[in-house]
Amino acid sequence: MPEPGHAGPPGSFRAQTYTVIFGTITPWGKTFDVVLMLAILTSVAAVMLDSVQSIQAEYATRLTALEFLFTGLFTVEYGLRVWSVRRTRDYVLSPFGIIDLISVLPTYLSLLLPGGQILAVIRVLRVMRVFRVLKLVRYVGEASVLMQAVKAARFKIAVFVLAVLCIVVVVGSLMYIVEGASAGFTSIPRGVYWAVVTLTTVGYGDIAPVTALGQALASVVMIMGYGIIAVPTGIITAELALAHRDAVAHRLCEACGISESDTAAKYCRRCGHELI
Repeated sequence: MPEPGHAGPPGSFRAQTYTVIFGTITPWGKTFDVVLMLAILTSVAAVMLDSVQSIQAEYATRLTALEFLFTGLFTVEYGLRVWSVRRTRDYVLSPFGIIDLISVLPTYLSLLLPGGQILAVIRVLRVMRVFRVLKLVRYVGEASVLMQAVKAARFKIAVFVLAVLCIVVVVGSLMYIVEGASAGFTSIPRGVYWAVVTLTTVGYGDIAPVTALGQALASVVMIMGYGIIAVPTGIITAELALAHRDAVAHRLCEACGISESDTAAKYCRRCGHELI
């Protein structure tokens, strides 16, 4: 989703702030984004280290101070983003805008709910801006193709998931009847749990059938699991092929973002940039 335009007249401090924070063309814009990425990764690393008891016991004060420092910087950055855009609502409700906001909330939440600062690791999602920073638009386009394929297959996947749920409920109930509490199947939900673990070929081994009939049923479920795994793979693959075909027919220029429907075109008709 493109960022909303800057507020204020061209050349004003507000417009320049927008260019630095949202832009990647100017040297200052690139520097800002690189520093931002490093700050995000450092803050996430600090939160992760704070969860290690031995490190937390010795450096708790420093890590807490570091977290509040990063949170303060990210809060100022978020405020500048909201202030510098022309359409504030578009930015605030955009995916990046929402991620930017929720990345600063956990630390403030920790003042009311001890331990809430651990949720600050969610700010690692902001690293997705690296695609824009490094001008990896082609990868963003591929991500859009993937999302388009999943969206197109959502009804097929829903039917598939519903069928799997019916299977695990039936199999779990049968195992509860066949094996009983002596084998660990103390309830139908417990049997359903075993069916899910077995059908997905994970097989924790914490519950296992002991009777011949139960083991035969388990064998059928295991074999069925391999077949079930192939179903969503085929659905997504087919939709990916269709989505990729549409994407090739509508390539985006990395420089100006215009869509090019001519598959034979090598350069953008607007800016002349080479098409990938």
